[in-house]
Amino acid sequence: MIKSYWNKGGKQKRITVLVVVLLLVLLFFFRDDYQPVLLFLRKYIFIILVSVILLFLGLRKFRKSAKVGSRLGVLALLIVFFGVLYVVGWHYQMYDYMKTYNVFKSIDKVEINELPLTQNERIQPLRNVFSMANESVGETKDVSLPHLVRVDGQNKWTMAIQPSEKYVMQRISDNTEEVFSVSSTTPFPRFSNENRIDVTFSIGESLKFSRNTYNAVVQRFNPWMLFNHEPSDTFYMKNDNGEWVQVVSLIKWKGFFFPYPSFGGVMIIENGEHDFNDYMERILIGKGTYVSPEEIKNYPFLMKQNTLSEKVSQLEAESLKFLGGFSDPLPWNMETAVKIPLMPKDQNQQPYVTDFNFSDSNSDAYSGLYHWFGLEPVGNERTSLSYSVFVPADGTDKLYYYDHATKKQGYAGVSAMPLKVKESRKEYDWTASTPVEFRPYIKDIAGRKRMFFLGTISSISSTDAQQFDGSATPDLVLIDSEYRDVIWIDVKHPSTWDEEVYKQLNEAWRASEGIGYFFNEKPKDEDIMEQQMDSLMSIPRIENNTDKINTLQRQLDSLKAVGGQ
Repeated sequence: MIKSYWNKGGKQKRITVLVVVLLLVLLFFFRDDYQPVLLFLRKYIFIILVSVILLFLGLRKFRKSAKVGSRLGVLALLIVFFGVLYVVGWHYQMYDYMKTYNVFKSIDKVEINELPLTQNERIQPLRNVFSMANESVGETKDVSLPHLVRVDGQNKWTMAIQPSEKYVMQRISDNTEEVFSVSSTTPFPRFSNENRIDVTFSIGESLKFSRNTYNAVVQRFNPWMLFNHEPSDTFYMKNDNGEWVQVVSLIKWKGFFFPYPSFGGVMIIENGEHDFNDYMERILIGKGTYVSPEEIKNYPFLMKQNTLSEKVSQLEAESLKFLGGFSDPLPWNMETAVKIPLMPKDQNQQPYVTDFNFSDSNSDAYSGLYHWFGLEPVGNERTSLSYSVFVPADGTDKLYYYDHATKKQGYAGVSAMPLKVKESRKEYDWTASTPVEFRPYIKDIAGRKRMFFLGTISSISSTDAQQFDGSATPDLVLIDSEYRDVIWIDVKHPSTWDEEVYKQLNEAWRASEGIGYFFNEKPKDEDIMEQQMDSLMSIPRIENNTDKINTLQRQLDSLKAVGGQ
């Protein structure tokens, strides 16, 4: 049809050329708009090819068949095929099953025999930080979702103060001009003064059109990356020159049969004013500097940093359900199958970004930020801790896991913690408050490593379950995952937490494990008396004849006196 139209004359040729050029221009300038379609084709390329081939062969057979019965048979087979494809692939999630198995086969899994210690414990949960940050900005501003990153050698929550999504004109004309950077280790996060940093980004998560972070990053992709990469989480941190930058985590899709996501590097967007040159660069080639996973070692500020997309780490952790074999997670097996538990009302689900010290774990893992998961058995009634999973937050191609189940430790998992906390304080109004975000707390106490869960009591709005009340002095609890005891700790004095735990549990540990005395503790007088009484009670009792002897002695004395007379 196009050829016949082309041959009609010069006018038709000019129109054809103009239309082709216009289509090429639209494809070039609007690649960020249609890129999700390319990603869809990439993610389901195997299923799409099989479906198209079978549909083509079936329709050709249908057209060549002269009999009505043959045609109906072909149609029935096509309907059955696509019906089975939908039921098995989507309803029973076998496509995701195969995708997760590909992830399991691709990652470098390392089992560790020693749990790492936690350090630089963050006190406030993510949603509390997010609520307090929103309380500190005006009507036309929004705060991006906080991320825990390393800034100037310290772990901090960073987030952008950006134009509100409710006001379109500000999103078109304004910049992102401030960034919050608050300490994660203090119970008193301050969202003012030195923690409110003046820095201008002409690219932002809430901005419109080419100034939107997603659009700018996609425009920067080369044609091959358009099919294989997608932007994910946006982090705010300092580069090696001390300048604030946006670091956009990228997801790369790998494989042909059931493609799976992996860490695809990052895109670094520098701060700067919005001008004409900046506008032209964004429109034509996008914005940002691409750093592949192999090149991250050349950027010290990206090493041991938090730049990994949580979508990737979640799938990597979930893939450990195949440790028992390909068929183990199927409904009729489930011997070692595990899941990532979902926490009710706690909007910040696993992973919990935590700072770990691996110096004495006999592994090559670095000490720094990790995505931590506590995997549990798949049944809803099973809440034991099966695996602790440590995914390097900087995208390092390894996964470390500790097998609690095989070691028969019998630890309670994350999903068991809320009820234990509520049981320990029945006087609380648990309809307005809830314990949230139970991150690991692993310390060397009383002679060995002990694993606890650190949780925060947050108030939640009765009308909006996502509205958390961020108190500057929240109630904190530590739960011993082995003994199941709940210790309410003083949020203002983190240095006393280990001793508070010891004071509450030392007698239970001493009775169960036979431990000694720690924290300069000496046996009390009543303890010594009790030990002495226990010793006396253990001596065999001998019959006491003292009274009989005294009676006989008096009788003898009387006889002697009579004889003397």
